[in-house]
Amino acid sequence: MTFEVRLPRLAESISDAVLVEWLKPDGAVVAVDEPIATLETDKAAVEIAAEVPGVLRHARQVQEHVKVGDVLARIEDGAGAATAVTTAKPAAAPAGPSAPAPARPALPTAEPPLSPAVRRLVEEHALDASKLAGSGKGGRLLKEDVLREIERGQITAAPSSAPAVPTSAPAAPPTPAGPSRAPVPAPAAGAEEVDRIVPMSTIRLRIAERLVLAQHTAAILTTFNEIDMSAVIELRTRYREDFEKRHGVRLGFMSFFARAAILALQEFPELNAEIRGTDIVYHPRAHLGIAVQTERGLVVPVVRGADRLAFAAIEREIARLAERARTRKLTLDELSGGTFTISNGGVYGSLLSTPILNPPQSGILGMHKIEKRPVAVNDQVVIRPMMYVALSYDHRIVDGEQAVTFLVRVKERIEDPERMLLEV
Repeated sequence: MTFEVRLPRLAESISDAVLVEWLKPDGAVVAVDEPIATLETDKAAVEIAAEVPGVLRHARQVQEHVKVGDVLARIEDGAGAATAVTTAKPAAAPAGPSAPAPARPALPTAEPPLSPAVRRLVEEHALDASKLAGSGKGGRLLKEDVLREIERGQITAAPSSAPAVPTSAPAAPPTPAGPSRAPVPAPAAGAEEVDRIVPMSTIRLRIAERLVLAQHTAAILTTFNEIDMSAVIELRTRYREDFEKRHGVRLGFMSFFARAAILALQEFPELNAEIRGTDIVYHPRAHLGIAVQTERGLVVPVVRGADRLAFAAIEREIARLAERARTRKLTLDELSGGTFTISNGGVYGSLLSTPILNPPQSGILGMHKIEKRPVAVNDQVVIRPMMYVALSYDHRIVDGEQAVTFLVRVKERIEDPERMLLEV
């Protein structure tokens, strides 16, 4: 009997993926719940596990695009599995003192095998795979690990198989003392500069597709305002240590903006809605997407039911999701279902930007760098810590007045944090 391994429904709005790696070779014996393949969507890498034991038979090639319901592999049971298990065992030695010793099966090496895509990159760039750090399961080297090292220029060539230099060749000059680094060849005199071509990773390709989709399908407009951060900074400074001792998480600015946005969303539900065909769908809960930059690109994990969470719970969930994003442990559930997004470009020094919508959402709030500037307060010029904020919105759902007033409400609550405690 044969069991078909099909691509399951990974998450809402995800209907396809790319097969990036087989974790088990064709013909391997697999157990229940044993990972057999890695797929990438526009949100994350996902491992597919065997649902039944047996012998694995590949039905797709690496780098193939697959859709929900497509057959990825087949698992044979019965005679096929029994044969594979039997042939994997060494044959019994014949009786008698003169009988040769049975051949020992080769012990598995400590390094996981390379996928075809990874092997191709390693060979093209003459790399030593053993010296590259793998971030896959069990230290497996992934395609993006190789690409990242190539981009950084910190690659190590594989040992050359060329014959040794004759003894009559002149000795190379001594290498000066200093840190060990891979040698960088100097360009030949008069040689033209050559473009460095690096293939885009699957996730980067999907991110690009979604960003272009957002530009083509939504009427995106951005409104701006500036916020005096004095009150929040003073409140945060006063209670930061007590907050961390009590709740086990640092008190950042994101929880203030998250809470301010949640209250504003309750007043302007259009910014917590989306268009489906000719209908507008209003979401009853606020599921906040928090943009996090990782080595693989920007990901947006979701704080679910953020409208029901207090400051400490929001901070804890943001910290948890950010750590999982950096260690590449986010699940598709943690990346799906957001209804509104907050992005903080200020941590990278951005003074002002126009954030792009995360489809199918209708709004995204952009935070920026806090910078001291002269401002007029009660007809006096004073120096205050100011932040520019931006709200990009889908003009098909949200009118300009609603967007501007939404941002004003966020500004009012940040400049007077007690308003959030009283929800006024």
